[in-house]
Amino acid sequence: MSLRLRDGVSTVDTEYGAVLLDQRRGKYWQLNPAGALLLQAFQDGTGVDGAVRALTERYGIGADRAREDVTALLARLREAGLVAS
Repeated sequence: MSLRLRDGVSTVDTEYGAVLLDQRRGKYWQLNPAGALLLQAFQDGTGVDGAVRALTERYGIGADRAREDVTALLARLREAGLVAS
């Protein structure tokens, strides 16, 4: 699964994760380092399984918890209209 930011949405990495800007709406979203890692994994086309793996490897959490976090972030990004898949 490849995920891309919608047109008009930009991202910048920060020391605290990443910030997304929806230029159409003038709204910002901040992602913590785990969220930034997941967004990068999605954009790299690793899919949900790859994103889960990245999260478990980086933070040492269980696969079930990582999958819940991945699913939740995907849902929030889609609800906010920030991504297209």
